[in-house]
Amino acid sequence: MSDASNTYSTLRLIMGDQLSHDIAALQKCGKNDLIMLCEVLEEVEYVPHHKQKITLILSAMRHFAQELRDKGHNVHYVALDDTENRGNFTDEVQRATEQFNIKKIIVTHPSEWRVLSMVKAWEKSFKIPVNILEDTRFICSPARFSRWAHKRRGLRMEYFYREMRAETGLLMQDNETPQGGQWNYDTENRQTWPKDCAPPERLRFTPDSTTRQIQKLVEEKYSKNFGNLDNFEWAVTRKDAVRALEDFIEHSLPEFGKYQDAMKKDAPFLKHSLISPYINIGLLNPQEVCEAAEAAYYDHHAPIESVEGFIRQIIGWREYIRGIYWLKMPDYPDSNALDADRKLPSLYWSGDTKMVCMAQSIQQIQEYAYGHHIQRLMITGNFALLAGIEPKEIERWYLAVYIDAFEWVELPNVHGMALFADGGLMSSKPYAASGRYIHNMSDYCKNCTYDIKTRIKENSCPFTFLYWSFLIKNEKYLSKNHRMSFALRNLKRIDENEKEVILKKSSEFLDSL
Repeated sequence: MSDASNTYSTLRLIMGDQLSHDIAALQKCGKNDLIMLCEVLEEVEYVPHHKQKITLILSAMRHFAQELRDKGHNVHYVALDDTENRGNFTDEVQRATEQFNIKKIIVTHPSEWRVLSMVKAWEKSFKIPVNILEDTRFICSPARFSRWAHKRRGLRMEYFYREMRAETGLLMQDNETPQGGQWNYDTENRQTWPKDCAPPERLRFTPDSTTRQIQKLVEEKYSKNFGNLDNFEWAVTRKDAVRALEDFIEHSLPEFGKYQDAMKKDAPFLKHSLISPYINIGLLNPQEVCEAAEAAYYDHHAPIESVEGFIRQIIGWREYIRGIYWLKMPDYPDSNALDADRKLPSLYWSGDTKMVCMAQSIQQIQEYAYGHHIQRLMITGNFALLAGIEPKEIERWYLAVYIDAFEWVELPNVHGMALFADGGLMSSKPYAASGRYIHNMSDYCKNCTYDIKTRIKENSCPFTFLYWSFLIKNEKYLSKNHRMSFALRNLKRIDENEKEVILKKSSEFLDSL
């Protein structure tokens, strides 16, 4: 499906996560330039993406292409079901260069290593210049992050975050003093969701004709993929993404901070922003998002605890994760510090388990392609850590099922943060926790079959006995980590007979999955 019929000098390729009108590859776009977007099988199928994720990206791409046409740009669009579609970026770009007699290719730096490697080979293959431009949507370039990381013994996000605050001026009194006198308000942002308090209504969007067309295509081609499309109500245009941001700032940001770690049964969204998919595909710019939150603080609409916590997730954590990705690729996913080797249990795809916390988290992903950071880290991630699931197995799952997941953001979060597979490059200790943490931060345990208070009874919570099994199995390795000393002291209080029972119970449970 092509909108172009002439000869053009320059091909400007826009990828599915670069749907921003101020993306570098679109700057100074002229009348003799051709903008290309293509839906290719290789990207849709390299993991079994959630149906809603495929729908979001393809629908947003088609809407973005129409916006470019409306601005008077020349657009070459290749649809997934185009009979001439060759199924991958390289072959499609080659076809376009030959069809339109292209003399130069311009592309914004891809977000994933494998795609960048592909793009770097084009100049030699096609024998025309390929100009790879920096992705200026990010605040910290890979080169800037590399300079920050150089010769540091530990790459802790907090120190990086403070530099980003100073550089951007967000929530700063001057270049050195943070608003409120503190850099971080984490200790004030760990409240549980109030009993009998209904979660707020969230702004969602009814699919238009373009989205419905994509949904039909997805159901026809990917009926066996994870998830369903019944609850697809995501924004697919910048206009609606801005509305979603405004709704969050107005109704949820004021209490975002204190409830950002809370979990509640049958309440997927609570006070979370729901805008990460839009930032990650380009419909929203991270800087504008942070400035909107900052303005809410200065307008006395939201307290600093909430605003700082939200901004830290974006200019701190998000930028830091991207920096780690480009600093450590391509070898990063090969590390496996704890020698985890168990296959991914089928319950991650089915949600079929008596553990209410896991069932709730996975069924929620099936319905909405969404889970907030504590569900990802302390439920599905924590279980994978305690169960010893092989890193690449669970990382592929994370990449497939979440609507905002791209390798650059998924891989370090799971590999380094959730699994400790990098041996502590990102995290000062494993984020291992028993069922007690889940009980403290949610209502999941209220009517669960399992008991969090016991370790070796028939109905003991799997998170609890797996936690102690994890400590037993990794005691020697973890003893080198001073932050694990308290947990290991508690482990020493358990007699050897009980330890054997814990290990046996854990093994039998995991083998049964």
